[in-house]
Amino acid sequence: STDAACVPKTVNAGKDSSTPNPKSSKAPPKPDKKKDEKPQSKNPEKEGKSEKKPVMCIVIGMAGSGKTTLMQRLNATIHEKNVPGYIINLDPAVVKIPYSPNIDIRETVKYKEIMKQYTLGPNGGIITALNLFSTRFGQVMGFLDKRAKDIDYCFIDTPGQIEVFTWSASGEIITNTLASSFPTVLVYVIDTPRTVNPVTFMSNMTYACSIMYKSQLPFVIVFNKTDVVSHRFAEEWMTDFDAFEKALRKDSSYMSTFTRSMSLVLEEFYKNIRTVGISAATGMGIDKFFTALDAAAQEYEKDYKPMIEERKKRIAEKKAAKEKAAIDRIKKDMHKTRGRKVALDARKDETRTEPVK
Repeated sequence: STDAACVPKTVNAGKDSSTPNPKSSKAPPKPDKKKDEKPQSKNPEKEGKSEKKPVMCIVIGMAGSGKTTLMQRLNATIHEKNVPGYIINLDPAVVKIPYSPNIDIRETVKYKEIMKQYTLGPNGGIITALNLFSTRFGQVMGFLDKRAKDIDYCFIDTPGQIEVFTWSASGEIITNTLASSFPTVLVYVIDTPRTVNPVTFMSNMTYACSIMYKSQLPFVIVFNKTDVVSHRFAEEWMTDFDAFEKALRKDSSYMSTFTRSMSLVLEEFYKNIRTVGISAATGMGIDKFFTALDAAAQEYEKDYKPMIEERKKRIAEKKAAKEKAAIDRIKKDMHKTRGRKVALDARKDETRTEPVK
């Protein structure tokens, strides 16, 4: 088992309030019995409607953006504020992490052994490790289902090589599997000091835009390391094209011209994105992060969940139509061949019937 902390809790069944009292000399009248039974049949349905689900927070970002430090800060925050949370590490290549995850991919797949066995490089080893882990992700979902009522947030750390997770089949499987059952939010971490250059800033925004439209999940951009450089300039560039244009004038290269064009293309993207500035090292802005995370989870319930339900409905309808067509064909064949032996002619793909002797 990959989850030492995930021991299913035993649910203690309550006493049945509708059980008659053996000491009573009179049988309880029918109206009272119905009155006693009514809450018993109503409570499970009510509990089912009010059942809460934890928010799945997938943390992605370029290498060096501070994802692992952010995970450490989130882990410290939920413990400090007594918020029930869950931590999953999906980076098989990390040597040491400054937090204790509930589920660790390194306990299931051995990154270095995979590289030796399949003669792979670092990126190939990470992809293969994720592929192998994704085949057992159903077990992870089982752990999450058992703990769903006890936790509010689940934070998932991903490999530093961002493309390994965001553009791989295993990353898509893991993301879609989580999103099909729980409110899921993508958190894109940006190294703020490195984005003071307009070209670097636009590269990050383009990458974030592509990931958001690929996944179609609620998206939160986190400008990290704001204790070093404030993120206000980035938010200004996202809302004021003239300010971004002014910053680009210092560079007359081809990339600046391309960046200027891209900023106009991404204008609509900026309107539909949540941003928050934090310092994972000091904890500054962490409360605003949780506020943005909760708002993104509400967006999931409003926009993404109906889309998932509609997709499931279409799949169920197609499956039912295929089953009905198969049953109709069987009934038709039974009607034609009733009381006769059936011989199939594979060459002509026809059914020949012969009288029963």
